[in-house]
Amino acid sequence: MNSQESDLQSLRALVRDLSIRLERLERKVGVEEVAPEPVLSAETRPSPATPPPPQSVPNALPALPLPPAANPPVSPPQLSAAAPVPDLESRIGSHWLNRIGISAVLIGVSYFLKFAFDNNWIGPTGRVSIGMLAGIAVIVWSESFRNRGYKIFSYSLKAVGVGVLYLSLWAAFQMYGLIPSSIAFLAMVIVTASTATLAIKQDAEILAAIALTGGFVTPLLLSTGQNREIQLFSYVARLGAASVALVAVRPWRRLLVLSYAGTLVLYIAWYAEYYRRNEFGVTFFFATIFFAIFAVAPLVSKTPEGSVSLPYLPGIITFVNTGVYFLQAYAMVEEIDKLAMAWFALALAAVHIGLSRIISRREAANAEALRLLHLALAVALITIAIPIRLDGHWITVGWLVEAGVLLWVADRISAGFLHYLAATALALGVVRLLAFDDFTVDTLLLNSRMATYLLAMAMLALLAWFSLKREGDFDRQLAGVAVLALNALALVGLSREIGDYYGRQIPAGPNGVTSWSMALETGRHRLLIAEYFSYSALWMAYGALLMAIGFWRKSAFFRWQALFLIAATIVKVFTYDVSQLDRGYRILSFMILGVLLLAVSFVYQKDWLKLSSPQAREGGRRS
Repeated sequence: MNSQESDLQSLRALVRDLSIRLERLERKVGVEEVAPEPVLSAETRPSPATPPPPQSVPNALPALPLPPAANPPVSPPQLSAAAPVPDLESRIGSHWLNRIGISAVLIGVSYFLKFAFDNNWIGPTGRVSIGMLAGIAVIVWSESFRNRGYKIFSYSLKAVGVGVLYLSLWAAFQMYGLIPSSIAFLAMVIVTASTATLAIKQDAEILAAIALTGGFVTPLLLSTGQNREIQLFSYVARLGAASVALVAVRPWRRLLVLSYAGTLVLYIAWYAEYYRRNEFGVTFFFATIFFAIFAVAPLVSKTPEGSVSLPYLPGIITFVNTGVYFLQAYAMVEEIDKLAMAWFALALAAVHIGLSRIISRREAANAEALRLLHLALAVALITIAIPIRLDGHWITVGWLVEAGVLLWVADRISAGFLHYLAATALALGVVRLLAFDDFTVDTLLLNSRMATYLLAMAMLALLAWFSLKREGDFDRQLAGVAVLALNALALVGLSREIGDYYGRQIPAGPNGVTSWSMALETGRHRLLIAEYFSYSALWMAYGALLMAIGFWRKSAFFRWQALFLIAATIVKVFTYDVSQLDRGYRILSFMILGVLLLAVSFVYQKDWLKLSSPQAREGGRRS
């Protein structure tokens, strides 16, 4: 037994020493992946009947069980250690010095080659050949580092080699004219395709990014200053489609950002230089192709595992893609046909509604957020189409009708998101009605302004009704805001009707200009007094109506609105009317106000609503 215990202690000491050495080597090399700890099979698991005696060894690993004596010796299992986090010194040594060293070597070689070129040691063909061979050699050489585990260093070398190949082909075509543009283009496409194939084979996203970058730089390197729209955009469309196919088989969503940015840069660069109206058809066609490619990309892209920020990329690309496409179309279509631009916005909204229906059938992560984004974009496009197509107060009418339709659809499909979008569209319509719309009316109440106010009030009532059906706390608050806005809108609309009615009574002077001197002579003061009294009468009547509704519906919410309006009327009567109105209007104003106040007071004193009971007080607090 003493010999067996001694062997066990020696084995433990050996394993501990090997573990310490392995950890030191991993820190030096910067290895981040650690092999998982294997699970011992039933045959190698020790018998619980004969456990080894515990030994107290400082800093030692847990005791390893010995197999039964009848079985052959089993090699010790591989130990799992936590991956060390590389410190600043390790990053400087393994990453920064690596890149600086590569740059230094390239700079030295370039200086030597320039010196050789300046002295005509090497001709143009030799220079290009040296560049091509050097690029291929660096790529092949990098594989030896990758096989030994130095992936970052290997990818850095590949980036250098691919860059040298592109520059060599550029020099062969642009600087020396050794090859035609078609051969240079084909060679660059081969370099791009080879790099992308290598990226898929080695599962290296950085190589795919290098391939895409080279692909989008190719047209710039081979540009001759000629307008070749179809060739350029056909190539860019194929490159974009290839990037979408790439993210469909690999979880490399960041490549979509690179691909879209490259497409947009090339499109804008061409558009700013070459676009003319006679090229509208071809340009709009390719703009639509680009939009379609990146509209489909978020639907087919593979979801990366354990990602925190990448799930937001599909939504960002969808939003930017739609906005850029709409602006592209607006720049080309609006100056040709304004009506066509409005129909385009509606058609684009229909596309987003269709995409939202497709996404609703998927169960991928963040699918619901992407679906709601498409719905929001559709509503935004419809909202934009209305002012493009309509003018004046018809824009307000369009937004109000849109809000009503969205409220109905949201209630039918139980979509809270659409409900809130409808509230936003309704708010836009109300703000425009109050602040921007300018009506010219000739009749009292029966005019376009009052009709628009009534439509807005009806939509506010609809919003309040559908919000109360949802029975959420926020929805109840939204319903309350809608009712308050409805009453305020009614007062503003009726007050404007009063102002316009008395304004039309003032006679006009020569050339239609209001003559204040003539108005004074024919009773201007009388008209102003009647107008001021009409405002007080309106406030009192509306307050009485709200109070009646509050008593009828047993709603403290309506009664408090009535009390606030009656209080404002009291202030006006006692401060303004008493000094400005004639005796008859003054008496009438006080009499009406007094009767209203006495009637309201009588109802409260009779306690018809049982407000003094504890149950009524509790119900009033809830309402």
